[in-house]
Amino acid sequence: MPWLGPDRSGARSVLGNIANVCGRFVSSNSPDEIAAYFGAVVDPDVPEPDVERENFNVAPTDDVLAVVADRGLHRAVKSYRWGLVPSWAKDVKVGAKMINARAETIGEKSVFKKLMHGKRLLVPMDGFYEWQVVPGEKVKRPMFVHRVDGEPLAVAGLWAAWRDPAVKDDDAAWLHSCTVITTSANGTMAPIHDRMPVILPESRWDEWLDPNNDDLESLLRLLVPIDDDVLTMHEVSTDVNSVRNNGPELVAPVS
Repeated sequence: MPWLGPDRSGARSVLGNIANVCGRFVSSNSPDEIAAYFGAVVDPDVPEPDVERENFNVAPTDDVLAVVADRGLHRAVKSYRWGLVPSWAKDVKVGAKMINARAETIGEKSVFKKLMHGKRLLVPMDGFYEWQVVPGEKVKRPMFVHRVDGEPLAVAGLWAAWRDPAVKDDDAAWLHSCTVITTSANGTMAPIHDRMPVILPESRWDEWLDPNNDDLESLLRLLVPIDDDVLTMHEVSTDVNSVRNNGPELVAPVS
């Protein structure tokens, strides 16, 4: 299946996004295509596929598709807002600052440690963007990072449910959001950044998604860099720097 990713992000700060690891990524496949790849079903609450789905510049606070599992290990594709809003948050704006969670401290910080018990998911990505600092150049070089074999990245993440106290309708009051887990860079990523998202191989999907699995130590051992030979990258246009730009041309290599 080809797996390469409409922008509702408005005028969010580009610098704020780039400062995060995996602060922008590509998601070009429909809920049905994602479900077929991950052996899942599409949740009824996911909007119908007539809505434009291809997004080559996914940014924080965008809605993203993710894969979760129930206690019977049945997988489902659901929609989440990217940027974690904990249940205790007073305002939804906190989510813009919580798009990433560091693997090294996820078992220590209470907001993430609590979610490690039963609120784990996988975020499918065609690939992600990272910006490389080049000596002598004022502007960072955007790079598109993806799998060598063209398969999707299954990125580990956590999710939370938050109720908006200003909304009276109980169904409409709930917001489901997520964060992406990052770890230290592998040999491929190290030349451009010291961190990268946690990418899980298919053999570890059930272990990570299983809400019955409360073995925190074994789960933390999964949050390591992927092997060096899995990923490749190429330079892309600085057009990706603006969240207003979107389209397959953003992942095209530049010389």
